[in-house]
Amino acid sequence: MITGELKNRIDSLWEIFWTGGLTNPLDVIEQMTYLMFIHDLDDSDNIHAKESAMLGLPYESVFAKEIQIGDRTIDGTQLKWSVFRDYPADRMYSVMQEMVFPFIKNLHANKDSAYSKYMDDAIFKLPTPLMLSKVVDAMDDLYAQMERLKETDARGDVYEYLLSKLATAGVNGQFRTPRHIIKMMVELMEPKADDTICDPSCGTAGFLVESGEYLRTNKKEEIFYDKVKKDHFMHHMFHGFDMDRTMLRIGAMNMMTHGVESPFIEYRDSLSDQNPDNDKYSLILANPPFKGSLDADIVSADLLKVCKTKKTELLFLALFVRMLKVGGRCACIVPDGVLFGSSKAHKDIRKELIENQRLEAVISMPSGVFKPYAGVSTGILIFTKTNYGGTDHVWFYDMQADGFSLDDKRTAVAENDIPDIIERFKNREAEADRKRTDKSFMVSKQEIIDNDYDLSINKYKQVEYVAVEYPPTSEIMANIRELEMEIGKEIDELERLLNI
Repeated sequence: MITGELKNRIDSLWEIFWTGGLTNPLDVIEQMTYLMFIHDLDDSDNIHAKESAMLGLPYESVFAKEIQIGDRTIDGTQLKWSVFRDYPADRMYSVMQEMVFPFIKNLHANKDSAYSKYMDDAIFKLPTPLMLSKVVDAMDDLYAQMERLKETDARGDVYEYLLSKLATAGVNGQFRTPRHIIKMMVELMEPKADDTICDPSCGTAGFLVESGEYLRTNKKEEIFYDKVKKDHFMHHMFHGFDMDRTMLRIGAMNMMTHGVESPFIEYRDSLSDQNPDNDKYSLILANPPFKGSLDADIVSADLLKVCKTKKTELLFLALFVRMLKVGGRCACIVPDGVLFGSSKAHKDIRKELIENQRLEAVISMPSGVFKPYAGVSTGILIFTKTNYGGTDHVWFYDMQADGFSLDDKRTAVAENDIPDIIERFKNREAEADRKRTDKSFMVSKQEIIDNDYDLSINKYKQVEYVAVEYPPTSEIMANIRELEMEIGKEIDELERLLNI
């Protein structure tokens, strides 16, 4: 989360927009997002150029040579943030309005791409050169502060903090999944070079971005030295859907600045009939909204066949099963109620995962993971689509610490179960003999069935009680009398000093 100096810098930047006449919070967020993208485009272009040079691959900068803007042909270098930021205010404003914005709107050659779709209606709204100059200076200060926080997902935290300023953010469930939780889930699933990855409620595309970064780090040679696999990575691997155009715009820009040319990011109500995807993806990573209920009339009929409910968290689980290919894997965050809810719909979806698919793991997370924006207790479900069962034993882990305090401040602490979770999940065959008093253990399918498909860890975890011996009652009473006498003496001394 945002604290201290970084929060102050964002608030100062917001104040510049506000006092300059841009008072609609959504407008402010959009303009800040565009400017962050323009800044990131310069940075990422330099990084990609260096990476290509190291790999011995050809690379042409997006700012290379001369660029056509309308009827004019201009030197592309003056569109770089690091160049135009030093211009006088009037010239900077002219370059931004007449060159940079038209440039980023038409940056992607494929007009059907996600980027082109959501940038097509982008409008530059800063009213004066002076305001732009102040904003650019403030953005430079913000990035300098973010640079000093290299170990955290500062940019994601900035997006989260901006969204918190929208009055509707909490209502719409737009709470960013913490980066370290996303990273843990990606490492648990170990994306492959030939995967087709989807997040049906993608928001700012955090899961897709982290999956891309994992593949760049761990499968670099396999992907980038193979023409077919590189084309798959750039154009066909990543799919994301959301119902908020601002989120989609941020997501498309986020993916592009992380080196993915054409992610398939689309406006779509994933739970409705407008989502035709069936047996399509090999990996789903998601933190779907669980804000309550919705109108059952808009929900796809085949999802209601699996579990007849209006609860989005249950319907999304049914959707994940439908969207996955046979053999496809899923890691998703669910509220605790999904794990132990007693309604027919709750039991039906758990039965589906256990009897018809292969449920592999249930990771119980502490309630402070999403603070300060939400205090709900959550868990992670990991399963593979088989359509014929395959659940034998389910691995449970009781996460008690995630490397941050579980209060609203979320300050870094030494206690962190995440490395242990990743290591033990990848070596589950060694977990069979673990005791139920340990943080992780195996539970047989039959035991889960006998417990009415309950997946809450407290149903199976054993608590070790240590007997505590207390002194005899007579000894305790004697101590109380002694303390009482001492208090009486002290009161007598106090009265004497006060001359009462």
